[in-house]
Amino acid sequence: MKLMLGLGLFLAGLLTAQNLQQPDLSPRSYEAQGQDGESKAKRNAQQLAWRNMQFGFKLLKKLAFRNPRQNIFFSPLSISTAFSMLSLGAQDSTLAEIKQGLSFRGMADRDLHEGFHYLLKRLNQEKQDVKMDLGNALFIDRRLKPQRNFLRAAKSMYNAEMLSTSFQNLKETQRQINGYISQKTHGKIHNLVRSIDPGTVMILTNYIFFQARWKYEFDPKKTKEENFFVDERKTVKVPMMFRSGLYDIAYDDQLGCTILEMPYYGNITVAFILPDKGKMQSLEEGLKVDIFSKWKSLLAKRVVDVFVPKLHITGTYNLKKTLSQLGISKVFEEHGDLSRISPYRSLKVGEAVHKAELKMDEKGTEGAAGSGAQTLPMETPEKLKLDRPYMLLLYEKITPSMIFLAKIVDPRGQ
Repeated sequence: MKLMLGLGLFLAGLLTAQNLQQPDLSPRSYEAQGQDGESKAKRNAQQLAWRNMQFGFKLLKKLAFRNPRQNIFFSPLSISTAFSMLSLGAQDSTLAEIKQGLSFRGMADRDLHEGFHYLLKRLNQEKQDVKMDLGNALFIDRRLKPQRNFLRAAKSMYNAEMLSTSFQNLKETQRQINGYISQKTHGKIHNLVRSIDPGTVMILTNYIFFQARWKYEFDPKKTKEENFFVDERKTVKVPMMFRSGLYDIAYDDQLGCTILEMPYYGNITVAFILPDKGKMQSLEEGLKVDIFSKWKSLLAKRVVDVFVPKLHITGTYNLKKTLSQLGISKVFEEHGDLSRISPYRSLKVGEAVHKAELKMDEKGTEGAAGSGAQTLPMETPEKLKLDRPYMLLLYEKITPSMIFLAKIVDPRGQ
């Protein structure tokens, strides 16, 4: 499986600000010291992960309501990371809106940023069978003089790269940013930035590249073309993968859905959620942070015949309108307070663009070789066939951090 995405936040410079309040964002105040500090950072990351899951479910509901018959695919973690980094520069009601909209209300600012710092360190990894590269970059106009405390905190907490840019040449800046994101996602995300408004002085970007092998791969020889029922009237042909194996599976009587987890190498797992016929809307409405805990408690290992369609889908979203519906609006308006970035310029977010791509095949990722072997108990297999719209949730097991969330209506990506 390969999953790539980029997210850009465009900040436009407006009028001279009246509020010249000096922020106290010394990175040293956020640093976790010693073993006690490390334990506290881990607890913050775990709390953050649950809140990020809640935000992901809220956002999925909004996107699904607006596009009920379309695929939805995005990274709650990427969006939260970018806006949390932005919140380093926000104050007062603008900061409160960001934290409320992202479900971080009640978390102290220090705990929030320490939690992200811990997550970024934990999730970034490069091994033979799994690679994840999650990072941030700030493209800053040479004329803008950001607060040193903001830059230090963005660097120390979010490991953000600082790239000096001339926004007087918008085409060249667009080329520079798109080239940077393409490089970081190994050529998979192109043209994240379609245009840049005059007056833009900073662009914050977040990217994720994820590539991993299934712990137990599918046999390509068993992949067959089969029907996928998009809705009551539309059927499409898709390449359907098959594998019989020992998997964690459960059925939720209340929401009327089956949950099955398939592991990758490392601590990454994908959960497939298949609602009963006619139950997709009920599943969407029932997505809350406590439902994940419920599903985990129901899971039990069974021999299962699993049918999963091969996937190659993309999701591109201008999040400005959707996030405003979640209560995050002041950062997009002239009276928002981002004076902790620069007290001498009134700033607003012009755009928030999110782009993601998902490719799922028999090996998990192209070019991988080998396969894990399983010894299966002698029992009659259960059957799970993803031949109608379903959801998938890809997460890191320890924290647990929701990295990607999707609703698949048509596996062909159309």
